[in-house]
Amino acid sequence: MRIHTIEERLHALGAKDCHIQRILRAWVRAQPLDAGPRAAEHALPLAVRKDLPALADTLQALTTLRSQHPGEDGSARLLVGLNDGQTVESVLLPRDGLCVSTQVGCAVGCVFCMTGRDGLIRQVGSAEIVAQVVLARQQRHVKKVVFMGMGEPVHNLDNVLQAIDVLGSLGDIGHKNLVFSTVGDYRVFERLPQGRVKPALALSLHTTNAALREKLLPRAPRIDPAELVELAEAYARSTGYPIQYQWTLLEGINDSEEELDAIVRLLKGKYAIMNMIPYNTNEGLEFRRPAPERAAEIARSLHRRGILTKLRNSAGQDIDGGCGQLRARESLGKIRVLQRGAPIQDQSEHSKV
Repeated sequence: MRIHTIEERLHALGAKDCHIQRILRAWVRAQPLDAGPRAAEHALPLAVRKDLPALADTLQALTTLRSQHPGEDGSARLLVGLNDGQTVESVLLPRDGLCVSTQVGCAVGCVFCMTGRDGLIRQVGSAEIVAQVVLARQQRHVKKVVFMGMGEPVHNLDNVLQAIDVLGSLGDIGHKNLVFSTVGDYRVFERLPQGRVKPALALSLHTTNAALREKLLPRAPRIDPAELVELAEAYARSTGYPIQYQWTLLEGINDSEEELDAIVRLLKGKYAIMNMIPYNTNEGLEFRRPAPERAAEIARSLHRRGILTKLRNSAGQDIDGGCGQLRARESLGKIRVLQRGAPIQDQSEHSKV
């Protein structure tokens, strides 16, 4: 479902734009739909008021909590059911953050990612994206949303931008706290500057070597990393938000001294933050994360050389919760679903949840 579908439903019942804004604001803040000013000039039309219980049921059914997997770092990975039976993953992050999914599956096919192994199954509607935020806000406070879960947001650009607009204009979330994460696509740099709400940008780089990047991200647009950085730098300067470069550390692949030298050449003087993320082991994939000591030294080395670098752990590493793993395990019958509380775990020797 898209946000426009909700708006059209309310318009047909006689709602004005101010009424629709009031209802959407209440919904995205996880409040009753009739929350808001009670003065006569703000009163909802009778037909709208009568429809609110049915509309609330429709919105509630967009997402359901299939299972919840808390991590030792304060995060919690949520397996979220959609109303057609498909599932996506959201992640409650420490410090009031939330990671949401924009697609069921993914077409980019990053070789180290579980999400893309089955390709793209379907797009997630703008209302379903916002509903992930509402579901999370029923669990805890959310003041930052990153579009960094399952899927490539640029492949679902209209729905993602609609969700960003609602969250940034009605959802009490600062624009710089809405983070659009992408492997890089010319459409990003065309469309994002045009929006009423301009999100921060996270760019999945992973290597400075164009040939290696083509192997790691086989169906990403063929844009040289140097060109991507220049395009991103222009967006950073125009918005005032630094670019967050994402670098999944893969032992023996993109953790060499040569790569570090190239990062310095590429990002020196740029308005940017480098996020080094040790690989989150995926069952059945051959990639490994570097030793903790090596990862820490990489971050220190870049920082000493003038590149603002943060060493981050993918949320939920202690539960093998890499993006796409919960959905994959459920499809194999390894997670029995609960509506509340922790998941009942399969007790076979292969279960790692």
